[in-house]
Amino acid sequence: MRKIDLHTHTKPSISDSDFVFSLPKMKKYVDTLSIDCIAITNHNLFDLQQFNTIKQELGITVLPGIEINLEKGHLLLISEYAELEDFESKCNKVEALINSPEKFISVDNLKEIFIDLSRYLLIPHYDKSPIIRPEIIAELSEFITSGEVASAKKFKYCINDIDSLVPVLFSDLRFKEGMTDFSPRQTFIDIDDTSLRAIKTCLLDKEKVFLVRDEGHSFFQVFENGQKLSTGLNVILGERSSGKSYTLKRIYNDYENVKYIKQFELLETDEEKDKKRFNNLLSTKQSSVSEIYLKEFKSVLDDVQKIDRKENEKEIENYLSSLLKVASEEEKKDIYSKCVLFNESKYIETDNDTLKQLISSTKLLIENLEYREIIDKHITKSALISLLLELMENYGKAEELNQKKLWINSIISNVKNELKSNTASASVEDVDFYKVLQEKEKLNKFEKIVGFVKKEKIIEQSDVRRFKIVASTKIFNGAQELLNKSGRKAVFKDAFDVYDNPLAYLDELDKIAILPETEYHKYFVDVEYQILNEHGIEVSGGERSEFNLLEKIQNAHHFDLLLIDEPESSFDNLFLKNEVNEQIKTIAKSVPVIIVTHNNTVGASIKPDYVLYTKKVIVDKRPIFKIFSGYPSDNKLKTVSGEETDNYDIMLNCLEAGDIAYTQRGQSYEILKN
Repeated sequence: MRKIDLHTHTKPSISDSDFVFSLPKMKKYVDTLSIDCIAITNHNLFDLQQFNTIKQELGITVLPGIEINLEKGHLLLISEYAELEDFESKCNKVEALINSPEKFISVDNLKEIFIDLSRYLLIPHYDKSPIIRPEIIAELSEFITSGEVASAKKFKYCINDIDSLVPVLFSDLRFKEGMTDFSPRQTFIDIDDTSLRAIKTCLLDKEKVFLVRDEGHSFFQVFENGQKLSTGLNVILGERSSGKSYTLKRIYNDYENVKYIKQFELLETDEEKDKKRFNNLLSTKQSSVSEIYLKEFKSVLDDVQKIDRKENEKEIENYLSSLLKVASEEEKKDIYSKCVLFNESKYIETDNDTLKQLISSTKLLIENLEYREIIDKHITKSALISLLLELMENYGKAEELNQKKLWINSIISNVKNELKSNTASASVEDVDFYKVLQEKEKLNKFEKIVGFVKKEKIIEQSDVRRFKIVASTKIFNGAQELLNKSGRKAVFKDAFDVYDNPLAYLDELDKIAILPETEYHKYFVDVEYQILNEHGIEVSGGERSEFNLLEKIQNAHHFDLLLIDEPESSFDNLFLKNEVNEQIKTIAKSVPVIIVTHNNTVGASIKPDYVLYTKKVIVDKRPIFKIFSGYPSDNKLKTVSGEETDNYDIMLNCLEAGDIAYTQRGQSYEILKN
């Protein structure tokens, strides 16, 4: 088994932050973390002279490499020792092409420069920003077998995902003056030697890559001294002030994207303050759910608000009046008013927006690279191109017809104006009957849609253990509820009087000056967001805190680590055992969890995968925190240096307050039972 780090930086570039390289720090890193093989992968450059110096000084395998800006992502390209001058020459070509932070090379550039890519080890940023896009990986698939990830969580996911590349986790360190801590992100691979050939062969197989030397991918290294943690569920035990919380805070500070639930965080002693905070949370979530639910209705309402109903009625009235007048003056017609064009209607233009959208969507399907494989699985690129051409042809014909109509309409308009100027006869007023009828139909549909929207129903429902989150619609039952909804000093009485008449109601809302048009959709139906207990009743004071804890744990899916500090400080044992433990065990299947506890309900009943015991010792008048660790079933817990302590004593003292107290409690329970 060999420990490798194939992503390190020793020289700044235009694609990197400036720093001063420290060879002593690099040597200390290699020695402290017992690294067997390292690769120098500076951004878009390779310094042969510096590389030779580093190689000579470190005394381990040092591989030459480069981190390339490729197609807006990053790619590690690692070479062997042979022909270093040639490798430097190729890297210089990369450096010449990437002369600004925004620049990158193409796949074609890569192949032109390095020619035979099979000679190198190629590792793309895979689940790490900035990623190499899937289509680029597919294009280089014969040369790529592994991908760099950003965390132990992502490593674990890729290991379990049959379709993922072999994951590797590296430090990405810049060895600079003044650095005090070293990243524990390295990968163990099952090989005896550290040649490029051996590494490439090993990275073909997921079963040969691990995050710790002896236990495979069930563990990952958390501190630079070699301390490991399970990728599942970890419990930290210890006496008061022994370093439990200190260890948790250290993990929190060393890692990104961490969910940290602190001690007493969810315990609120002020009932009113707690209730207000909880209600504010509900209000925020209610608003979010409401906006999502009413999004489509809002677009309908926005369209309806553009319709000028009074103007449409006026146009129809003017048309009918002019028609009657023309009929009554039939005998008075002269040579001008008798012309056919005198009362000719204009041609109606065709709406081609749907065609434009179809063309745009088809172009997107053709040009998309991210989901190319999925698209090609269902429809060929040639078929999409044929579709695009036919759509564009139809759009061209439709637009040509519209242009003809516009031209003819201008002629009709000019002729009619000339004829009208030479006669006293009345003419029929122009009216766009299609537009009027279309808008009338929209109004009819709007009234039906409002009816559907106002039907009371559950629109969202989910469970958080014994709690139920329910979002439902409800109609407004008075002007006061509308006022409460608005939060403004406004009068809603007239509006509520016609609440059952959508168009009249909309008109009344429009009369409320301080009410923004963009918010009208909120006043047609209300959305209620509730947290209910197992009895279907809204949660009480203590239940609010319980729900908050469970929801925080459930939402940890979005994080790379979950840290919890003494949950027993705020909650009773039954809740911890029946609800919290089960929730934590579920989360631990996908996210590493670390819990600090002194409670046997959490420490023992939860059945952790791994146990850590912290102990404070004074050395030279300074506190030193030791960490002993092992499986819950181990007889001994050990430090990384090999110091041992008895696991039985630790469990008994930390969780049960010692052997005597444990025995006495057992006797008391037995007496009560009998």
